[in-house]
Amino acid sequence: MSRQKRNYPIFLILRLIFLILILTACAQKEQLKQKVTAKNEKPKSPATALGNEWKLPISIPEGEFYKFVGWLSGTKVLYITNLEQTSSVYQYNLLTGKSELIYKSEYPIVNVQISPSKKRMLIHTSPSSYEGVVTIIDIKGKEQLKKSFASYELSFEWNPYKESEILVTKFNEDWSFQILLLDLNKSNTTELTLPQPFIKWKGENEVAFINWDENNPSLFAPLIDRSLENGMEKTLFSSVIDFSEFRDLLVTVSVNEQDQSMANYSFFDKEMKKLFTFSIPQLTNYSDWLVPFYDYNEQKGQFFTFSPVTSGEADSYTEGFQLLAFNPKNGSSSLIMDGLENEPIHLSPNGDALLYGNQFEKIIDIKAKKIYELIKE
Repeated sequence: MSRQKRNYPIFLILRLIFLILILTACAQKEQLKQKVTAKNEKPKSPATALGNEWKLPISIPEGEFYKFVGWLSGTKVLYITNLEQTSSVYQYNLLTGKSELIYKSEYPIVNVQISPSKKRMLIHTSPSSYEGVVTIIDIKGKEQLKKSFASYELSFEWNPYKESEILVTKFNEDWSFQILLLDLNKSNTTELTLPQPFIKWKGENEVAFINWDENNPSLFAPLIDRSLENGMEKTLFSSVIDFSEFRDLLVTVSVNEQDQSMANYSFFDKEMKKLFTFSIPQLTNYSDWLVPFYDYNEQKGQFFTFSPVTSGEADSYTEGFQLLAFNPKNGSSSLIMDGLENEPIHLSPNGDALLYGNQFEKIIDIKAKKIYELIKE
């Protein structure tokens, strides 16, 4: 009995030593396995800035750069070049650095509009000072329609709810105007009786406009909704200074009633339910308010706008503009960049980049907050 008591602890000690040796061997084997695996794995590199992937600046194939038009996709942009009296439309792939000719015109191109679906383009050419030609092509450059308009100037509003329809406003030299509905399927136009030249689509058969009174000039006016089917009108807001319609959003700009040095930006869904409002400093022109350039991306639900740092007169303002981003649905906001010029902006379909400048000659990587030149000076 006493002998068994003396041998029992020795047995436990030997068993414990054996177990430690096994565990040590297993641990060394696992460490060796991890070292081999780590050696064979490729090291993970940090995420590359979007701008570092772009092949810039663009080398123009032929002629002189005129301007960029917009986005065909998140990686392809459209631009126009001029050579003597002719113009060409190219698409450029930012990732491959290649330009592809889409359309060549024997007359100077005034502008190009990309359809809401990105499947068509409207080419506006000007054979003479009093004639405008509208050509509709697909993204491969195949003509679908060509129509001439006697006019001094033309403006267009593509129907995002029914892409076969485009509002065409013809201006005469005295700025009197006529509005036509161009039907691409029927290849014809129908004259519309509307009191204002600048119209936005609010629905498939519904438009909206600010009803300015020429006889009594004012800094603001009512925003009107009109049905194109029966002509019925309703006043949406009694006083706005600017507005824009997007497929899922209405944006209005108005003067802050409590502080007229501030502008209110209000957002409404398609049922006219207010989603969000923010205010920024306001700059005045001689006869109206300066509304800084803005754009909205439906995919990310983000609204980008320039904002002055302080209120005052536009002519004497020198403090630069902030580029701000807002999400109207959750009310969040962020400062993208500051110290910029107030120039046109156009968001990419995926919301990752902005064309920027009077000719869209610059591009902004939003996440990296960096500006790149598209064209070499």
